[in-house]
Amino acid sequence: MAWQRPDGRKPCELRPHSFAPNFTRFAPGSVLAKCGDTQVLCTVSVAEGVPKFLTGSGNGWLTAEYRMLPSATQKRQERELMKLSGRTQEIQRLIGRSLRAALDFEALGELTLTVDADVLQADAGTRTMAITGGFVALAHAISQLLQEGVLKRSPLIEQIAAISVGLLQDEPFLDLNYVEDVAADVDFNIVMNQKLAIIEVQGTAEAGSFTRQQLNQLLDFSEQGIQKLLLAQKEAIPDWNSLFL
Repeated sequence: MAWQRPDGRKPCELRPHSFAPNFTRFAPGSVLAKCGDTQVLCTVSVAEGVPKFLTGSGNGWLTAEYRMLPSATQKRQERELMKLSGRTQEIQRLIGRSLRAALDFEALGELTLTVDADVLQADAGTRTMAITGGFVALAHAISQLLQEGVLKRSPLIEQIAAISVGLLQDEPFLDLNYVEDVAADVDFNIVMNQKLAIIEVQGTAEAGSFTRQQLNQLLDFSEQGIQKLLLAQKEAIPDWNSLFL
């Protein structure tokens, strides 16, 4: 193996990760999600009503917003105020699509859940940690709605987590940090549920190409990493059994 990981991890090893629930006071669901030096604050807000295309359907909705704080990277980034970058729009759509797969919208009723993912510190993997941490925040928000009697039953039907993988010098690696992300010839973001069924795959060859065998290796690494993240999510959600009946 030619590539040596800067932090000494094995190729299939995750960075240290954690979820600190109830990180903020007012959001029904909140968690500070950490993965190595990447830190994402995920909060979930609840509002009555749904977008016009769902009004009167009895079904709810989930949407997501993603932002990176100016000081999240070494060089200060300008705030995105009037116009969002293409990258930001693409990431928040990914977060929304991924977390909508977790819900039975009929059970939610005509409520809209907004997942906000604010990157406090970025060392790659911000979108995947926004999804993984966003699910924990979502579960906590659902728990509060059940306790308050707003919901009669939990709309959660799937557990969702995401991870990055890549090829460096033709070898697969799990959970890339920034140095590895920049150097990777192939970069993938994988979203899966608790059955390890694929929700979404985002991947491209930044340089050259990759084989079917290498793709299978990346998916195998993704499954290993996501299995560990799924367990960590459960540990951060005390009333797990009441949310998944």
